[in-house]
Amino acid sequence: MNLENSLKAIIAVFLIILSMNAKAQNEEETTTSAEKLAKKLANPVASLISVPFQNNFEFNVGPFEGFRYMLNIQPVIPISINEKWNMISRTIIPVISQNNVTEIGVSQTGLGDINQSIFFSPKEAKNGLVWGVGSVLLLPTATSNTFGLQKWGAGPNALVLKLKGQWTYGALMNHMWSYAGSGLNDISGTFFQPFATYATKTGASYTVASENSQDWKNDSFVGIAGVYYAKVTKFGNQMVQIGGGPKVFYGNNQNRPEWGFRANLILIFPK
Repeated sequence: MNLENSLKAIIAVFLIILSMNAKAQNEEETTTSAEKLAKKLANPVASLISVPFQNNFEFNVGPFEGFRYMLNIQPVIPISINEKWNMISRTIIPVISQNNVTEIGVSQTGLGDINQSIFFSPKEAKNGLVWGVGSVLLLPTATSNTFGLQKWGAGPNALVLKLKGQWTYGALMNHMWSYAGSGLNDISGTFFQPFATYATKTGASYTVASENSQDWKNDSFVGIAGVYYAKVTKFGNQMVQIGGGPKVFYGNNQNRPEWGFRANLILIFPK
């Protein structure tokens, strides 16, 4: 089975799973719980333990029009500090497989650099306003120069969002500088991610978001715009959210993909 047919099979299976409707539990209780969880999952600093598995399929990558698959494992762990404050740990662990990206006929698989964020956020939202501040760290865990920068990095990050009925909208932003490492290029980069999510009373949600990265050292910019659908459901005793949607890339970075597809599976651990 070639790469194109494999991708079609993966997407077909994913869409079949999306269409499944778990009815093994009480419908009213499931709907209420699913709606609350969908709203919490739209809030990056909600008091909810979750483990997202974000699957990214990217096409026409770089000058050789290659293909890249990237799995981001993103555990989110909130920790209660006191009656008023939470500390939220958000980790991104990328596992990458690609071919025809660095040169024709060459395939590579490995681990990328780990991104670790810490947010300090009030437990109570005032007038629907939620915010968090903290730090972001870059760990040079990449298994090759292809997948990482070989640099340690750090900087501030911040998040602000508004909860209004079924809507959650806001933005996340951070800036990172390198301070050590064997990589040849220093890092000074800004990341900005605005988003808006509408969560229905049945646990479905619709999200429009963009992810924008500016490399100030090399005057390089790449952005992603995506539209995603997701649904909270239950498999056995495990609450999950399954979703996905198309994304397109823009910017002046010549190594960026042209378009892609994102498929998410999130394990949810309500208290």
